[in-house]
Amino acid sequence: MKGIVLAGGLGTRLDPLTRITNKHLLPIYDKPMIYYPIETLVNAGINDILIVTGGRNAGDFLRLLGNGKEFGLRHINYTYQDGEGGIADALDLAEHFTEGEKICVILGDNIIEGNIVDAMNDFRRQVRGAKVILKDVPDAQRFGVAEMNGDSILGIEEKPANPKSNCAVTGIYMYDSTVFEKIHTLDPSDRGELEITDVNNLYIAEGTMTFSILEGWWTDAGTVDSLRRATNLVAKTGANRLSFHD
Repeated sequence: MKGIVLAGGLGTRLDPLTRITNKHLLPIYDKPMIYYPIETLVNAGINDILIVTGGRNAGDFLRLLGNGKEFGLRHINYTYQDGEGGIADALDLAEHFTEGEKICVILGDNIIEGNIVDAMNDFRRQVRGAKVILKDVPDAQRFGVAEMNGDSILGIEEKPANPKSNCAVTGIYMYDSTVFEKIHTLDPSDRGELEITDVNNLYIAEGTMTFSILEGWWTDAGTVDSLRRATNLVAKTGANRLSFHD
């Protein structure tokens, strides 16, 4: 199974902090933001990782991360997203890298307290389809929200004004190789982007979407308030630290 960290975008919601750097290189307590999603993947046993980045500061990722020795890796792969076409557009750049294997995709500004080991192992056993990781939150309207019926997801709505549940879709997604076929069928949304929510709803429509509930805290770090929240949470309780796998 391979891992993909999506770390492109202009980070305009963090202006002026992002005028001279990529938001994923900003500090969260004692480490750059990009370290946290990489550690999440490595802790789950993934050692083949692609970083998708973009913008004027893409070369800084290579200078910072190198080949991943600090994470116990022998190599990190990199690719470049030209412009801002959305999460699904960024993921599409990884098709050559995946070589038909299952993948775990994590947004570069997602930080979790614990780990995704159990969810990852469940998905490794899943014959086909996808898995999303959900978290009950008080401000679900900020995220993609899952409409639930017992143990099934009926659909996912992006940033709804009136959420049908408090179950936010975190920025951690697991897919089989058909994800790229699905991306190729998408039309841009009103925002002019290829939406990952549309990809997830295609899996739901075919009946192959599963989910796990995340234990511990979770936050994004894409706004000034959430960046501060992430720093405070890591400083107070810590975040998932590396325990290297063979």
